Amino acid sequence: MPLDSGVTMTKVARDLPPRMADRLIVALDVATTAEAEDLVQKLDGVVSFFKIGFRMLIEPGADSLIDGLISSGKKIFLDAKMFDIPETVKEAVATAARRKISFITVHGDENIMRAATEGRADSSIKVFAVTVLTSLDDDALKAMGYFLSAQDLVNLRAKKAIECKCDGIIASANDDPNAIRRLAEMESLLIATPGVRQATGNVDDHKRTATPAEAIRNGADYLVVGRPIIAATDPVAAAKSFIQEMEDARPH
Repeated sequence: MPLDSGVTMTKVARDLPPRMADRLIVALDVATTAEAEDLVQKLDGVVSFFKIGFRMLIEPGADSLIDGLISSGKKIFLDAKMFDIPETVKEAVATAARRKISFITVHGDENIMRAATEGRADSSIKVFAVTVLTSLDDDALKAMGYFLSAQDLVNLRAKKAIECKCDGIIASANDDPNAIRRLAEMESLLIATPGVRQATGNVDDHKRTATPAEAIRNGADYLVVGRPIIAATDPVAAAKSFIQEMEDARPH
């Protein structure tokens, strides 16, 4: 699916916070809610946005964790990756909106995405569609029965996400967020990027990775970072290092 460099995008500015620090989302992928609360406290004043995934959602105390984050002015990215019958997804997104969740993820299936945006209604929650997990590459997709490359599948799902009125997508920085927007003809499309690792860091189980600077330069809007920060000896220093790299790559 080649990119057309002559495409004219819909010129609508992306809805982004002015502070680069508010574009770093730290994944609370720890063992207990007590550990998550401790990490949030340590990062207070440095990080304002936190991801909660299904692992944390089934831990005792998850409700209190969510309520505590919201009441303290933090934002929550609920990485639910919803993939269920449309009515269930619609009602679940509506519930998340009532709880003041900021971002929520659904799988890039057309019926699922449409149900999610219906459930969002006129609330402020933003629906992000999962394109291709960063743990997958072309060989992995082929083994799963897909005939498209990872890049082509990301591009296809990005266009479908826009048709379904999603606010954004989840995609690797290697997928080239700016090029995705050009192909989809939608400058306002938000792109959150997992699999971000500093140059000297371990890539863990991600196969399509990028450094914080590469991600920002390629047009990523939000960076979702877990292990390099939460497993660091000094999570605060690690978070500040990521933010500085992001800031240094900010377009001028």
